[in-house]
Amino acid sequence: MKLGELIAKGNTADIYAMDDKKVVKLFKPDFPGVEAEKEASKQQFAKKCGLHVPKIFDVTIINNRQAIIMEYMNATPLGEYILGQTKTIEEIMLICVKVQQHIHQIAVKDHLIESMSEKLEYQITNNAVLNKKQKRDLLKELNKIDYTAYLCHGDLHPFNVLIDEKKDETIIIDWVDASAGDIRADVYRTYLLLSGSNQELADLYVNQYCSTSEITQDEVFQWGPIIAGARLFEVVPSENKQRLINVVNGLYR
Repeated sequence: MKLGELIAKGNTADIYAMDDKKVVKLFKPDFPGVEAEKEASKQQFAKKCGLHVPKIFDVTIINNRQAIIMEYMNATPLGEYILGQTKTIEEIMLICVKVQQHIHQIAVKDHLIESMSEKLEYQITNNAVLNKKQKRDLLKELNKIDYTAYLCHGDLHPFNVLIDEKKDETIIIDWVDASAGDIRADVYRTYLLLSGSNQELADLYVNQYCSTSEITQDEVFQWGPIIAGARLFEVVPSENKQRLINVVNGLYR
């Protein structure tokens, strides 16, 4: 299959145009064999929950690489508004917060989508960076936290929320890390992702989320060492491993 224009590049995949109605998400050659199917399944689940996400047309192999063919969304990532300074940072982060809070209203059962606790346990247990004591302590803390499972995106940030200005709609993309879990952990995950590049954005985000919901910052930050420890399992070239280790050790929040 001949690929069209490269639309976007990411850590795990690149997005290519097919026509004015479809795009191809083409995963990196070393991407695990079942991950494309898992992501497509999660995205379809989110759509069934009534969320505005791109429709999945097919999961296939293109040029010996996993690929998802999905609906083309004529919309702009929120992150572009930050770069272009066409909206205030407060406006942009509040849109992110409202989108995430909407996702967090959807109660789900673990058997319908990947369990957050099981995923975190796997990432911590099979982590090459953490030592045995760190793993033991993190798993102990993970098992102590009680929660009701709601839908969590797992990678919610301004470049995974698109804005269709003409329709005045928001679209949520990149569902590979979605799970049924604790919304407080999902909030911390977004905070951790944002703080890696812009602490001001991260602080604004968590302040806005907590001030417009019933959860507290203490409840969010209790997840810090666990989420940071699990993040070390991921291969992210741009991530500062020492920063994550410091969070695990309680030196940073």
